[in-house]
Amino acid sequence: MYLRGVSARRRGWAATLTASVVAAGLISGPAAQARPLPDGPLTTMSITSPPGGSGPQVLIFYGSAAGGEESPVVNAGIESIERIGLSGPAGQRFAVEATDDASVFTDGSRLSGFNTVVFLTGGGDVLDPEQEAGLEAYMEAGGGFVGVHDAARAEPYSDWFTGLIGARPAASSPTSVQRATVEVGDRRHPATTDLPVQWKRPDKWLNWVKNPSGAVHTVARVRESTYQPGASANGWDHPVSWCRDYDGGRSFYTAMGGTASAYDETDFRTHLRGALLWTSRLARADCKATIDANYKAERLTQPNQPGQNDQIGEPHGLVTAPDGRILYIGRGGADSSQPVVTDWNNPDIGKGKGEVHVYDPRTKKVTLAGALTVFGNKGGGDELIKVEEGLLGIELDPGFQQNGWVYLHYTPHSRIDRDTRMAERRVSRFTLDLASNKLDLSSEKVLLKWPVQIHSCCHAGGGMTWDSRGNLYIATGDNNSSRFSDGYSGNNPEPNYKGVSFADARRTAGNTNNLNGKILRIHPEPDGTYTLPEGNLFTGKETAEGGGRTRGEIYVMGVRNPARIFVDQQTDVLYAGWVGPDASAPSTTWGPAKYDTFAAITEAGNRGWPYCMGNEQPYRDRNLPDPSKPLGWYDCDHPKNESPNNDGLVNLPPVTGNNIWYSPQGGAPDFPRDANGIPSYKNEEAKYLLPWLKGGGQAAMNGPVYRYDPSVTGSGQWPAYWDGKWFVGDFYDADQPRHAVLTDPKTQGSGGIPIHAESLKKIVPVGNDGIRNLMDWKFGPDGALYVLDYGRGFFTSDAKSALWRVTYTGGGPTPAADQLVRGATTK
Repeated sequence: MYLRGVSARRRGWAATLTASVVAAGLISGPAAQARPLPDGPLTTMSITSPPGGSGPQVLIFYGSAAGGEESPVVNAGIESIERIGLSGPAGQRFAVEATDDASVFTDGSRLSGFNTVVFLTGGGDVLDPEQEAGLEAYMEAGGGFVGVHDAARAEPYSDWFTGLIGARPAASSPTSVQRATVEVGDRRHPATTDLPVQWKRPDKWLNWVKNPSGAVHTVARVRESTYQPGASANGWDHPVSWCRDYDGGRSFYTAMGGTASAYDETDFRTHLRGALLWTSRLARADCKATIDANYKAERLTQPNQPGQNDQIGEPHGLVTAPDGRILYIGRGGADSSQPVVTDWNNPDIGKGKGEVHVYDPRTKKVTLAGALTVFGNKGGGDELIKVEEGLLGIELDPGFQQNGWVYLHYTPHSRIDRDTRMAERRVSRFTLDLASNKLDLSSEKVLLKWPVQIHSCCHAGGGMTWDSRGNLYIATGDNNSSRFSDGYSGNNPEPNYKGVSFADARRTAGNTNNLNGKILRIHPEPDGTYTLPEGNLFTGKETAEGGGRTRGEIYVMGVRNPARIFVDQQTDVLYAGWVGPDASAPSTTWGPAKYDTFAAITEAGNRGWPYCMGNEQPYRDRNLPDPSKPLGWYDCDHPKNESPNNDGLVNLPPVTGNNIWYSPQGGAPDFPRDANGIPSYKNEEAKYLLPWLKGGGQAAMNGPVYRYDPSVTGSGQWPAYWDGKWFVGDFYDADQPRHAVLTDPKTQGSGGIPIHAESLKKIVPVGNDGIRNLMDWKFGPDGALYVLDYGRGFFTSDAKSALWRVTYTGGGPTPAADQLVRGATTK
């Protein structure tokens, strides 16, 4: 039995009706009179803990502060819940009692018999202080609560009831019935697991005085772009149904159900049924997964010793080992106190150390496993000075725990040609001593190598990943300058150094015979060679246009600077992100603004650069003899590489649209198109298909797809809620993305935009003392998220360069397994 005494947190029976309550629009009907808080205990009644028995009972309370006849919405709600209780599997049925008599909340014996209390009330002050104390006692004893629509307007003076509901409606919320799309982001809660991800339905949609996201677990949001939300709109993150464990019990609220006809909808009744199953202890569910306070971000590495990179190099990538070790790389930039060589007459030009560090979670110590001598340390400055080459990527062999094999993607300093300003990029296999965490540099097996120009910066790419069939994917940048095209298509054929173009991405990314600006796919063999898997974009044996114009390693062409890639080995879908050019706004002459891009790639293809971006938005061609003059628009369906720097095919594969693109103006800009399919590129005509993100300074950092492992028993694992969600981020931390998204498997491979997104910025914390400059992120075998923060400088490491671990601390599903009613199940 739970004995209820004085609440130490008794909240706010205001002596007068405050202006804030009126402004929030919490009262409907005649204004209620606020009552002073009585002296002494409000109730000492006993509540069975947990309330309700094995024959579940649900209490519907529909008391109202307004006079007159009962609302048709209330009647429809009562009838619907009664039907729900009588239908479905026998183990999910329950009895229903409906009352408008609030004295039930001061009758401990009667209240103890209900597994759940449902509020179908109108607004206003429907409980006196003792009655609310009884409801509070009921929740503290482990009771369940479901609030529907106008229940959020009840008990306007009570902070405790505000917490129980989760949010209060804005007074200027729309009053008309509108059809809208609900994004059902929780695919596991019994209230949502059987609903469509995009659920289209009519209702009265409430806005919130304070958005509850992060304080509650949101299971569904309404998409404001599909209706008229009014002046008090909440924006892209507009929760409409949520839950949380509250004050010892379980609370679920939905803002839907504002019309009588809502209760005739099969999907809405399914939604209510699932909510009632959880609150009544007929099913378990996780209502903690998106509550910010349930996550902990911990810095794992210490700042480097002065003048050293003993803890971390210039962060450029990480990989997690099956035994929990984290291997992470430094590109080649040294501590800012160290000198750099930029003179091409000096044999040491650009010489740096590409470091591999190992963090061991058992000892919490860092080991410098080894350092490669790389071309990659010229500091910052102009593009003819700085360089993005170096140690660019790391992956572990699928048999790493047995063989210690580590794959590194890098630019060896020993292979640069200072005369031609060319270098060799390679992917090599090394062996790590698993006992000492030391890399055997003499064990190198070079799998793949290809030339890159190093006269000018930039765009080296670097990420690597495996699919389930043992194929290794390698991301390479377009090896092209960002200049000479005004920040639009990198297609200026004129600038060159000793005959090699450094400003024409048609030489690289748009070239079927060049390994730069690609995602390569090879199958490494035990002897240090590789074979080509079936299904790449080319075989390398094509006879078109005379033959000899393709490379069989190419899986994806037309990418600009893909620093991070990831394959979900459950589906073998490749996820990639790449950085776009520099134009701050679209041009009616040259084409789209800079678009940073993410793509879910289900098959080999051409992703467009430097011909098209976003959802097949073309650039303008340019060529000799005068590259400053625009020529025709590129044809995304039938692109042609007519550059004088092209040694591949002229006729290219068609461009596939991408899933996510964003500019300084917003997420997924789209424009009206003319009869030839050419967008207007006028800012004032743009429509933003993804309102949850925006660029500015931007550098896309693709992340993983999370997969929950029920066999993991240690603490820190992220909950199953996140399973199947794709993490997309950016180096910067303002309006740029740091989100988890869902895509539709039916459309993701052809460029379908995400159908749901939620922010991670308070879970993977932003800000100077958080993870401001995200460089890489991956989940470990412990289910925790490991993140590299680049630091606050460029081309160097500093005191903020660090490896972080983000863990979940919220606990498992509720209610406890031993408190489930009869044959209930876990979700």
